[in-house]
Amino acid sequence: MISNASLPDLVLEPVVRAALMEDLGAYGDITSRAVVPRDLTYRAALNAREAAIVSGMQLARLAFHLVDPTLRVEVVINDGAPCEKGDVLMTITGSATAILSAERVALNFAGHLTGIATKTAGFVARAYGTHARITCTRKTTPGLRAVEKLAVLHGGGANHRFSLSDAVMIKDNHIAAAGGVRAALSAARRNASHMSAVQIEVDTLAQLDEVLSCGGAQVVLFDNMDTATLAQAVRTTDRRLITEASGNVTQDRVAEIAATGVDFISSGALTHSVKGVDLGLDF
Repeated sequence: MISNASLPDLVLEPVVRAALMEDLGAYGDITSRAVVPRDLTYRAALNAREAAIVSGMQLARLAFHLVDPTLRVEVVINDGAPCEKGDVLMTITGSATAILSAERVALNFAGHLTGIATKTAGFVARAYGTHARITCTRKTTPGLRAVEKLAVLHGGGANHRFSLSDAVMIKDNHIAAAGGVRAALSAARRNASHMSAVQIEVDTLAQLDEVLSCGGAQVVLFDNMDTATLAQAVRTTDRRLITEASGNVTQDRVAEIAATGVDFISSGALTHSVKGVDLGLDF
């Protein structure tokens, strides 16, 4: 189910402000200031040049308002909604110089995040008819994790942990450093907060058997398993733990992974290998 989730402007504003400061530099938009009459006003439209699932409208609106709070911004198609080629997503009315000064930052956020939402929706569609949820990872652009994960929600996906402090996630290197599966789970039980879920990654059925025999985890992640092994792992777990599949998850493979009965399918590609959607701002 596609979501219209949002975050408070207070949370998103620093991200947008940093992008604007990067783009405006020390002297602002010298081209618009030199070329465009100071008192010229215009009505601009942010247009979709291809079909997509919209995301980033909240950030685009903030970009225009941070440059000039007097700009009148109307969001026509909200985050989480589908659009077709040629649709108007947003209109902006006011100072032409201000609109041009915010244009690139607004388009960068909207195009990138709409790309994430659209790609996520494609993955979600492949899992339709199963109970598997598509989820992202921490493989996000530094500084943009919150907004990229928000775009995943707009595409109908779910969010994995946001940071290392969200949950205990025991991966292969943790297992090696701790001295094995049993030692890692035992240490997690001793040291983790009672409020923290414990997930452990396994890449063999033998490791899964060890996890099930010693307990201590609530979630098991099956890493880079082929489909037949993954199906056997889900059957072996028998709903005693929440199950997640990860590694080599492509859109073409989602349906067969979902058919194994796994609860979650996580893919870093939703955020780290996304193609931005072509959007344009036209006066």
